[in-house]
Amino acid sequence: MASGAVSIEAMRPEHIESFHRALDTVSRERKYLTFLEAPPLESTRSFILDMIENGHPQFVAVVDGEVVGWCDIRREGRPSHAHRGSLGMGIIPGYRDKGLGRRLITAALDAARELGLHRVELHVHADNPRAIALYEKVGFVREGVARDAVRIDGRYIDAIQMAVIFG
Repeated sequence: MASGAVSIEAMRPEHIESFHRALDTVSRERKYLTFLEAPPLESTRSFILDMIENGHPQFVAVVDGEVVGWCDIRREGRPSHAHRGSLGMGIIPGYRDKGLGRRLITAALDAARELGLHRVELHVHADNPRAIALYEKVGFVREGVARDAVRIDGRYIDAIQMAVIFG
């Protein structure tokens, strides 16, 4: 683990390559994300620049210039769904269980509220109790279970649908 302090920052173009490495690290654990490896760097760059250009909430945890975690909320594009956003996040090993997830998700949810979103939703693997507990702590409610929604290395995993609605 790096020695520097962790800062929570809005995603900027200079974070893209480091974010891509962090995404790849968490993806290759084959436990938490739908990705089994990060998409190509140029695809990731296009996604991030689109998120920035369109003002979607997107925060990174940075230590000594390297991204060690992220949380983003992508607003739905269709007018009838534009009140909703989908949340994604991850933290690399060595930085978990230190309160970073809560700091990241709080920053993203605050930005989503300021943006005028009414609902933020996510899917979490049912075998990830640490993430489920975090989401519940910040106000997410379980809405349903998609049975056998994820298949990794021949193993099926249920996905829990959760959402928070801003009052």
